[in-house]
Amino acid sequence: MQSAKKILILGGGFAGISVLQELESSFKHNDNVQITLVNEDNFFLFTPMLPELASGMIRPSAISIPLRMVCKKTEFIQAKVSSIDLKSKLVAITRPFDGMVKVLSYDYLVIAMGGTTNFFGNKKIEKHAFTIKTIQDAIGIKTHLIHMLEIADTEKNPALQEKLLTVVVVGAGFAGVETIGELNDFVRDSVKSYYHNINPENIRMILVSAKDTILPELGEELGKKAYESLQKAGIRIIPNTKAVDAGEDFVFLGNGETIPCDTMIWTAGVTIDSVITDLDCEHKSGRIAVDQYLKLANDDTVFALGDCAAITDTKTGGLYPPTAQHALRQSKIVSHNLKSTILGKVDLKPFNFESKGMMAIIGKRDGIAKISGYSLTGLPAWLIWKTYYLMMLPTFEKKLKVAMDWTVNSLFTRDITLVRKIKRKSVNHLDGIESLDQVLFRSEAQAKTN
Repeated sequence: MQSAKKILILGGGFAGISVLQELESSFKHNDNVQITLVNEDNFFLFTPMLPELASGMIRPSAISIPLRMVCKKTEFIQAKVSSIDLKSKLVAITRPFDGMVKVLSYDYLVIAMGGTTNFFGNKKIEKHAFTIKTIQDAIGIKTHLIHMLEIADTEKNPALQEKLLTVVVVGAGFAGVETIGELNDFVRDSVKSYYHNINPENIRMILVSAKDTILPELGEELGKKAYESLQKAGIRIIPNTKAVDAGEDFVFLGNGETIPCDTMIWTAGVTIDSVITDLDCEHKSGRIAVDQYLKLANDDTVFALGDCAAITDTKTGGLYPPTAQHALRQSKIVSHNLKSTILGKVDLKPFNFESKGMMAIIGKRDGIAKISGYSLTGLPAWLIWKTYYLMMLPTFEKKLKVAMDWTVNSLFTRDITLVRKIKRKSVNHLDGIESLDQVLFRSEAQAKTN
């Protein structure tokens, strides 16, 4: 009897889940194919809506789907991928609960592992900054901000109240812009409704951009409009500079400015997991280099897609961007080519995709979009964003939950209930008194100068 072909999928994001669903449909009645999915979390996360989770607009359960719900024929293993041996066709995985290591063999491998946050080696920023890539990140930001609001409401010192209410978001791409827009609405609406001892003038929302504009992916004209809309909403934008250091209660910028704050959110970089960069294969910018069929050039049994894959756009010569819409299109090509390879057919399809557009929400009923060459701003762009991402949610249940959350939170104020504790932070109560981190930082800077 012929042994079953083993397909191993690494990663449960947009790319991995889409490949899995396509393969399950194709091999639904074929017992000679076994599919295994490995992912560190036991759920799929709809990442485009994380900023809305951080602002309390939606609930965690609305944008997370247990992977076992979609694994009808597939075996699911919750574990972290430790290493991949392409020559031996083996993958080592580590169980998060107790660190137990297991080795899986495969006949065909699909690598769809996403990226991780890149702090560019800055350990202080890594220590003190929030990130927004996971459910835990988003919940942590919301919880922290509610704590800041509670403390600020009882604080009589205006300078300290301002520092408590200062939020610095570093990175002016889609994640950074959407995050600062959502948090700006959340904090200002909460102050207006609940925190009557807070002076709204003390709320400082700051977006730090390394370039002279924001949302560079949308072009100069739309970037300028988004820039103006955020400023109108009370957000300060600092262009052409980077955050170079940070402490518990300050951010130091490359232009020499120190911003006293208790909240910094880092969205300025993504890097590839070392499991991917250490692979014995060709890489481009740290990502796995694949051919037009999304497989390794010298190995017809290994496919890669999503954030970890370097896919050349034959029209421009550059690499396709690591976005959800590209991952979804790539998954159809990988699924088709993998099925054709297993069945011994020779009708592989190349990947060619031209983005239909990009869009972002930048505040309450305010958005910006470029779709099929047409530019949209304001309410129309906001509505298109909402409609598109609502339709992209994988199940009717999640669509209904998100729609209900949006409706309720548009009619009523958002919930400010504290549901978890946060790490205790020290706060200075005297004007002109620097924190220990600030003193040490300035001492180090002076020493380097001398």
